[in-house]
Amino acid sequence: MKYLEVCGMRPIKVKMTLRQIKDLLQAEVITGNDLLDEEITAAGASDLMSDVLAFGRPGLLLLTGLSNSQSVRTASIIDAKAIVYVRGKIPDKEGTELAREKRIPLLTTRFMMYTACGLLFSHGLSGIDVPPEKKNHE
Repeated sequence: MKYLEVCGMRPIKVKMTLRQIKDLLQAEVITGNDLLDEEITAAGASDLMSDVLAFGRPGLLLLTGLSNSQSVRTASIIDAKAIVYVRGKIPDKEGTELAREKRIPLLTTRFMMYTACGLLFSHGLSGIDVPPEKKNHE
């Protein structure tokens, strides 16, 4: 059962362009101005790239505060559409160059991760479903 259904909420699925996301999050484009018309259907947020690798999926908008090249490498592995750095973070030079090479748009917002995710969710952008519960093996 999906998390939203458990909470009694009905999921709304919308597509947003990166341009709409940029405006909503009052973000600045670091690289990828030519890709702002790309459509995004889901977002996920984490500073732990191991979680992104475990639960990410192609086409995802990744929100993170991890501003080194590892975030770009991870986004490339899961085939994410773009990265939004939260808390005003800006990636290092290596990460920016890698994103240009891989054609992964990078944006930065001054919003905290919780607020940025809440804004996207409140405008209908869906997230990744909650992973299944682990069973205790006693």
